[in-house]
Amino acid sequence: MLQKKINYYEVIKNGIFKENTIFKLALSLCPSIAVTNNLRNGVLMGSAVLFVQVMVNITISIMRHFIHPRIRLPIFMLVISGWVTVTDMSMAAFAPDAYKQMGLYIQLIVAFASILARAEMFASKNRFIPSMFDGIGMGLGFLFALSLISFFRELLGKGSLWGYEIINAKPLLIFILPAGGFIAVGILMGMFNWIYGKYEKKSS
Repeated sequence: MLQKKINYYEVIKNGIFKENTIFKLALSLCPSIAVTNNLRNGVLMGSAVLFVQVMVNITISIMRHFIHPRIRLPIFMLVISGWVTVTDMSMAAFAPDAYKQMGLYIQLIVAFASILARAEMFASKNRFIPSMFDGIGMGLGFLFALSLISFFRELLGKGSLWGYEIINAKPLLIFILPAGGFIAVGILMGMFNWIYGKYEKKSS
């Protein structure tokens, strides 16, 4: 049976826009509030999820013919926890300052529904290359969302970006507090869906 040819560009675009983990699916929202009070943490957290997503998809795709359907979910969780451990230990070794602030949330990646969902819905049913591109797309979507949220929260809440002062004015401190995180996510989610809806109408 011939498999339908996959457009890898569309797979990546799907992960970033159509099925964006934060803005469209509203999954794994905890880090979007907890670690996005500065741009550095948002980018590092997003990069960690991107790495784990890609590696989990690749691993599950390679193993898919050897995983019994009845035990697939425990196997998926074992694979996810293995790659999260690699990420956790690497960040602790190479970015200790950031790790002190967000180490707990790196470990919580193991419980992200978005990673398990892609393993179940895509990687376990597709070959190595499509699964890798799906992981890249979904991971980039998560990285994009966290970077955008942390960009606005740090800029408005501290008047800086990546620790460097940008605005020499009194910041809106609420944006670096958890309540500000909910406000920022809600506003950006609404804007994202409004802009994407306009784009979809023009394309159709």
